[in-house]
Amino acid sequence: MDKIAVTLPDGKIVEAEKGISAMEFIKTISMRLYKEAVACKIDGVLKDLWTSLEKDCSFEVVTFSNDEGKKVYWHTTSHILAQAVKRLFGDKVKLGIGPAIDNGFYYDFDVEESITMELLEKIEEEMQKIIKEDLKIERFELSREEAVKLMQEKGENYKVELINDIPEGETISFYRQGEFVDLCTGPHLPSTGRVKAFKLLSVAGAYWRGNSKNKMLQRVYGISYEKKSQLDEYLTMLEEAKRRDHRKLGRELDLFDIFEEGPGFPFFLPKGMIIRNILEDFWREEHKKRGYQEIKTPIMLTKDLWVQSGHWDHYKENMYFTKIDDQEFAIKPMNCPGSILVYKRKSHSYRELPERLCELGLVHRHELSGVLHGLMRVRCFTQDDAHIFMLPSQIKDEIKGVIDLIDYFYSVFGFKYHVELSTRPEISMGTDEQWNMAETALKEALEEVGIDYKINEGDGAFYGPKIDFHLEDSLKRTWQCATIQLDFQMPERFDLYYIGEDGAKHRPVMLHRVVFGSIERFIAILTEHFAGAFPVWLAPTQIRVIPVSDNFNDYAAKISQTLKENGFRVEEDYRSETVGYKIRDAQLQKIPYMVIVGEKERRENTIAVRDRKKGDLGSFTIDKFVSMVKEKVEKKVIE
Repeated sequence: MDKIAVTLPDGKIVEAEKGISAMEFIKTISMRLYKEAVACKIDGVLKDLWTSLEKDCSFEVVTFSNDEGKKVYWHTTSHILAQAVKRLFGDKVKLGIGPAIDNGFYYDFDVEESITMELLEKIEEEMQKIIKEDLKIERFELSREEAVKLMQEKGENYKVELINDIPEGETISFYRQGEFVDLCTGPHLPSTGRVKAFKLLSVAGAYWRGNSKNKMLQRVYGISYEKKSQLDEYLTMLEEAKRRDHRKLGRELDLFDIFEEGPGFPFFLPKGMIIRNILEDFWREEHKKRGYQEIKTPIMLTKDLWVQSGHWDHYKENMYFTKIDDQEFAIKPMNCPGSILVYKRKSHSYRELPERLCELGLVHRHELSGVLHGLMRVRCFTQDDAHIFMLPSQIKDEIKGVIDLIDYFYSVFGFKYHVELSTRPEISMGTDEQWNMAETALKEALEEVGIDYKINEGDGAFYGPKIDFHLEDSLKRTWQCATIQLDFQMPERFDLYYIGEDGAKHRPVMLHRVVFGSIERFIAILTEHFAGAFPVWLAPTQIRVIPVSDNFNDYAAKISQTLKENGFRVEEDYRSETVGYKIRDAQLQKIPYMVIVGEKERRENTIAVRDRKKGDLGSFTIDKFVSMVKEKVEKKVIE
């Protein structure tokens, strides 16, 4: 029997029999990995576990513990879902697509009957039967003609359309489990019995291929795990997420709202504006310390500018347009062309660089109504942009400076984060040399500051690679917020220059970056992260003063005035309600501190203090209480 050399991730080389399946090979190196494996990587390519090893190669076991493993697991569960629906509806249902997504999977169905929550239970029962049958999953390939014929025979017109869109020369593969066959690139689990715990979560409408001109299909979402305990934990998190939903809390706490008259265009209410202004004031203060100069650019500029910037060719479908005096204008989807015009208004010496221009810029982007989601996905939002124009020799130091700023901001709010480096997309501007230089600069800056990162291939902006910061909230969900984008293209397109030490013109490098990302979205994240119970420095109302009866309203007013004079945001509750009712209401409004005053407090010139989380803190002098709260505000304490 011929032997091959298999290189493991730690560099160890293991001899194996040529033609051995990946699954059998894993059994020879680790029984634990054999039980946990969901797929493998052969020479860096994700493969099914039944794939045979035919030559010397690198080999890696993929388990559910990493993102690729989860998606294999979830993708297999989506096929089990589709098989169950086909069993229940037969030829009455046509299959769309069923991919794994960031949190679970979905499958799109064209079926006349509405898929209700009650019907989901029947589908789940059928899925359990398929899992119990432990059907072997097999992969096979067909020619284009054979693939089309197979799907036509099954009446799957959507699959025929997908096959016809596959480029010439690409492999057309299918996966079979029992009587069910689906067009799919894979990979998948070895059998349906490997799925241990799952739940169908919801049903939504989805246009075929995301095009509103196509038919609306029914999209079923689900999740699956290796253990029931993992599924239970996830479902508990979903319930907690519903409780923390920023749309619900935004209305209950009078922070913001969105009206039918402005879909996707949020309104900030007085209490929401307090949070927004605190964030913006903090942002301005920290940027001023780091040598940024704030600017403000118009929200509408001529079409010619957007053609020159490349947005017209690469981003036009997301933009809004109008005409003024027969001249075409576009409402800005991004702030960078405006910053470029500010830089270009005069000549620059190399001694003046870097020039750091920052802007809280309102941008508008066209989003389909179906994807709008509170403050998370809107049609207008404020980006906390900055554009740094610099010498090539300053690239790494400027990137490191931005990384330090982002790290500080997130630490203030108590967020952990991870970093991804996104490389050149298929559609992009610029030369290979420029892209290589930009990607290398970003990698070296991350490595020099000691930040671990993963590569996100092909997800860069059309004008340059980027570093994305994904913060983790209190529910361990991740949100992409801050980003750093290095750009050699815009300076070229706009003919930007600086006068170098040699007296000649040179091209600057441009760096785009945001910290919050979108002010609106960041407020939504904070609202859910803190479940509306904002830390005292950020809370719209920091203190509510509660007299135990009308007899003590005068003393309550005196205490309230003293607190306001010390800079606190204070409300008084003079309603003719019980103290218990007033305290419960203050807690529902998530106010950090309740100051209760009655006969004892008036006589001793003190206050009784309640913390929204810790309850009764006891008696304080007004000075002691002011000192305690001021310290928490000044230090931006997160409790």
